[in-house]
Formats: sequence, C-alpha cells, structure tokens
Amino acid sequence: MFYYEVSLLKSPLNPLTYQSEEELQVGRKVAVKIRNRKTLSDGVIIKVVEKPEFKCVDIEEITNEYYDSKMLEISHFVSQYYVCSLGEALSVYAPFNNEIKDKEEELTFDCQISLSTQQSKAYDFLNEKKQALLFANTGSGKTEIYIKIIEKHLNENKQAILLMPEISLTPQMQKRLEKVFDKSVAIWHSKITKKKKTEILQGLQEGSIKLIAGARSALFLPYSNLGVIVVDEEHDESYKSDSKPRFHTKDLSIYMAKKFDIQLVLGSATVSTSSFHKIPFFRLTQTYHDTSKKYSFDDSDDSLSVSVLNQISKTLESKNQVIIFLPTRANFKYQICTSCGKSVECPYCSVSMSLHKNDLALKCHYCGYAQQIPQVCPSCNTGIIHNLRVGTAQIEEELNEIFKDKVIKRFDRDKVKTNTQLKTILNEFNKGDIDILVGTQMLSKGHDYHNVKLAVVLGIDSLLNMNSYKARERALSLLIQISGRSGRKGEGEVIIQTKNEEFFDFYLNESNYEEFLETELEFREGLYPPYLKMAKVIFAHTNGLKVKDELDFYVKKLKENKDIEVVGFGQSPIFKMANKFRYEIILRSSNVKALLTSLHSITSPMASIDMDTIY
Repeated sequence: MFYYEVSLLKSPLNPLTYQSEEELQVGRKVAVKIRNRKTLSDGVIIKVVEKPEFKCVDIEEITNEYYDSKMLEISHFVSQYYVCSLGEALSVYAPFNNEIKDKEEELTFDCQISLSTQQSKAYDFLNEKKQALLFANTGSGKTEIYIKIIEKHLNENKQAILLMPEISLTPQMQKRLEKVFDKSVAIWHSKITKKKKTEILQGLQEGSIKLIAGARSALFLPYSNLGVIVVDEEHDESYKSDSKPRFHTKDLSIYMAKKFDIQLVLGSATVSTSSFHKIPFFRLTQTYHDTSKKYSFDDSDDSLSVSVLNQISKTLESKNQVIIFLPTRANFKYQICTSCGKSVECPYCSVSMSLHKNDLALKCHYCGYAQQIPQVCPSCNTGIIHNLRVGTAQIEEELNEIFKDKVIKRFDRDKVKTNTQLKTILNEFNKGDIDILVGTQMLSKGHDYHNVKLAVVLGIDSLLNMNSYKARERALSLLIQISGRSGRKGEGEVIIQTKNEEFFDFYLNESNYEEFLETELEFREGLYPPYLKMAKVIFAHTNGLKVKDELDFYVKKLKENKDIEVVGFGQSPIFKMANKFRYEIILRSSNVKALLTSLHSITSPMASIDMDTIY
C-alpha cells in the first residue's frame, strides 16, 4: 500500500492523507471521498508519505491528468504569497493530459513586418534585457514589436503567451495574430465554450497550437516549452484577480519569467509606477500616423453642457463619430466641490474621504477618521461639497432625446456580456452604423476606432478624488488611454469635464507622463507601494456584532506586531454586500516576510485576505 498527501482542488482545507494500492506520481489528479459528502472531490497528489498512525481511506479514482513540477512550484508560491490553500492555488491551472502524444510540428513563420529604426532599437533592447518594459505612446506600433518577438520564439519551436486585460480582448488583435500565425494561435478567455477549450488544450499539447492570446487565465495552461510571456496594457488593474486566489497576473508573470528563465515583455502607453520603478524600459514615442490632438476642458456641473453638445453636433454634421466615456465609479455617488473640484482629504492619510450619507459624515477608509460633511469646501472656503450621480444609461437617454435621428449605443458590462456582442458592436461602429458610443472603462481597452474625431470624458474627477493612493495614476492613465481612441489617423479632439484642468492639462501630453511617474514615486516613498507592501483583510458576516468583534480582536492582535503597521480599519466602503456586514483592516510593511507571517496567522472563517491590494 502507498500513502499520499492530497490537496483538494478549490478547497480551503489543508492536504489530507489517502492510500492506494497503485504507485502514483506527485502531481497526478485523483478523485477522493471526503467524510459526509456523497460526491467525489477532485484532488492532486502533492507528496508521498510514510504509513500514518491513523486509518486512511482509498483514493477512489485515478485520472489521466497531471500537474507538472512547474505548476506545483508556482502553486506553492501562490498559496504562500497570496495567502490561500494549495488546493485553491492549483485550481487555477488546466492540467496536462498524458494521453496526448506531442507531435512537435515544425512550423516556420514570416510575419512580413518591417520595423522602423526606433522599433528595431526597442526590439533589440527587449531581447537583450530578457525581462523588460516597452513604454510606448499610443499609436507607436508596440503590437508589431510583440509579433516580431513572438515570431522569433515560435521559429525556435517554443511556445508564447500574449496576455491582455479582461475578455475585451480586441478583435483587431485576434485578426492580426491569425494573419501571421494562422491556426497556430488560439484565443483563450472565460467566455469560450468547454468544447473549444478542450480543442485548444489538445492542440497546445500536440504542438499544433504555439501561441495562446487571452485574458489572465491564459497564463495557467499546460505549456511544456514556454519561451516568452507578453503582458499588454500592463498597467491595467483587471490583471488582479478579485476572487481567491487573489494573484496579480503581471506580478506572477514576472516571477515565472525570472524563475524559469522565460523572456518577459511588459507594454503600455501609461506604464504603472511599480513597473516603471522596478523594470528596465525602452521609451517609444514616434507614432505611425501623423495625428494631432486638441484638448479642451469643461468645468460645468452638467454632465452634458451646452458647449459639449455643440461640439458633438458639429462632429456628427461632418460625418464623424463620437465616443463618450464615464468611469465605472461615476455610476455611484461621489462628492466634490462645485468650485474647485477638490474632495475633502483625510488629515492623516493623504487620501480622499468617502460620503456616508446615512451617518451624515465623511469617512476615511484607511484610518477610520470621520467628520461631519462641511458646509463649505475646506480647500477653497467658498464652494459647496456636492454629491453627484451619473451613469451610462442616463447619458444614452439624454442623447437620444437631443439627437433623435442618430444611432446611439452603450458599450459597458450591462450591454456587452459576450465576445460575440463585443465583436458585433465594434463592427457596427467601425462600419459607421453607430454615431455615438457611450461607455465605461471597456472603451479604453485598446480598440481601434477608425472614424472617431471626438472623445468626451465625463466624471474623471470621481477617479481623481477616490480614497486611494493610486487615484492620480488611475485617473491620468485612463484619460490618456481614452484620448488615444480619438483621431487615430488625422486630427482628433478630446473634451474633458473636470475642475482640475491644471493637473490634467500638464500631464496629458504623453511625453510628460514619465515626469508624472517620477513625481508620483517621490510622493509614495516611505508610505506606499512600490516601496512598501500593502494588504487588505476583509471580515464579512450576516451578524454585524459578531463580525465587529472579530475585527476588533484582529486589530488588537496585529497592532502588537512591531514589524507591520495597521494603517487603518473600520467599515468597508460598501458596508453591506450580499446581506453581509463588512469591515476591513489595511496593513503595510517594508518587511514582506513579517507581513505574510501576520496574514497567515489570521485563521478566521470570516476573513478574506488581499495581498498587494490595489485599493
């Protein structure tokens, strides 16, 4: 009889010991019985052990699937760093299937792309550095460089991954990749069918598929000979998983690349401060097409002011198209001063406070400081703190009233739920069948809009005034990305509704973005990432008193640890969610080991832990 420790997939439980008459390899996927459960549970053999003193039950089923040593190694790291069970970490992987024989198809690709002098320099730099950042202005041709690098690895008979944020994987990118790599490329994200996924996994293991392009789950497929990982739009926060395990795909890509000597290319027009700080970069500023952008600012309180409507009207008359953007957050209430556009800052945290209407108070979600809603703005002493609410549906409704003969459509998560819907609406827009597209963050995701001459950005102050150390970076990055959608060829205009014209006007020039990042790093030094590590612990329960007691217990316990700092604690910004009351603790430390040790000491079933929290 042989004895094994088995990690249960998707389960928070520690590994359990089982027995088998058959000798099995570590990494083999099996099915086991758990006491009181009628159905079998999937698990992975993670260790061969001696016969234990207690009685063991048999492994019920042995599958033909397995997790290789790299998958096991990464999963061990994920479980330790992102504070979850090994079973939860392993569950993100699609395992190998040992019935598939590798055909090792020899294919040669020639993408017929000739790079400019600047692009060639960037290409050489990325290859030489092995793990590097492509800091490229919008429209400067970073995709061509990605394709050339991927082609090099595929011609060496290696595999490649191209990661993009969310499922708004651009149909244009898919077309470009298929044109070069034909059937050797597969698109992978959560919305593809189970049958298609099985086909892709088979092709990947047989060798007929060499390149996987997709959202974050594309990182966790059975690669046997991975040569390069490209992370496009590396600044995008949707690379951070919002459910267990709460890993950051970009950070994990960096870790994997270093660990297994894989080439890594990160790319963005608005690179993140952390990548800018930590990773060698090449600055690419020359654009393919001669484009000119005209920026204008609108400081009115109306979401669609007279001057904005006039400009929309002019653009439509000249047979051009318009995109109107609202941050997702603008669908919620936020508070700003009607005169100066500033929000009320916490005196202790350098972040904006949030409105708690029921308590008639402004609260800081970092330290819990609260104060009455002031009669006048403390920044300018004249304006009134005003609560705003505006959403895409409301804007669409208003535009339909004004431009009755025009086609106006929404482009947000409520309207675009599948990849087919995404492709349909983008095709309609690019064919000219839609005059105005109203949307949220999805509009900024690198889509090419051929005939857009006007981009209107509403509610950007709500992002700038968020209670987060990343508020300025988030707002500016998003604004530059949206601006990049207007006038891809020729002239484009961008109207920005804001009370903070001075800030945006200076940094909107992409050549000044580098200066912004340097200023931002100075502000964060000694306080925030990338200099310190931050984590958030959320406690949630249907019993409000019970969960508050749990919070108080852990706040007291964590404050005793001199190697970490409890930055703040209190009610979560959304206090009640899915009928559960929520409290949170924000922690930070320059000592990663001490922070992780303290997080692993939290054993409460009410707690969920978010290491490297992005808020």
